[in-house]
Amino acid sequence: MSDEARSLTDVVTRLRRALRTSIRSEWPWDSLPMAQIELLQTLAERPPMRVGDLAAELRLAPNTVSGLVGQLIEGGLVARGGDPTDRRVARLSVTPKGHEQLAVWQSAHEKRIGTALDKLDPTEREDVVRALSALDHLVDHLRAH
Repeated sequence: MSDEARSLTDVVTRLRRALRTSIRSEWPWDSLPMAQIELLQTLAERPPMRVGDLAAELRLAPNTVSGLVGQLIEGGLVARGGDPTDRRVARLSVTPKGHEQLAVWQSAHEKRIGTALDKLDPTEREDVVRALSALDHLVDHLRAH
């Protein structure tokens, strides 16, 4: 592995951990595990989806996704609906309560990141902003594999 790949992996891992930790300390009510948040985000981006399609998109086992979906349905964040072309298939979508939870989660993260960005010196902040486009392209390349 190149030094650049190792450094980026380390920074991304620490960034995710810092975000999770800071959000949980500031928002103790946020009890949704990251796997459930990622599932909700995916469903919100591409509704409605079948469990199998959702599992493939998240690269998780279908039984894992079924368990997560069951918890989200129980919490009122996801709804299971029928498929007009096949009655045996269930299609999943995010409920209004789920969209509200995602919006609160997104807003909390934006607030935390905004506060941290404000603490950077102007040159560092500009560097982070300039890197966003390249990081977005990196995400596209990672999704392609």
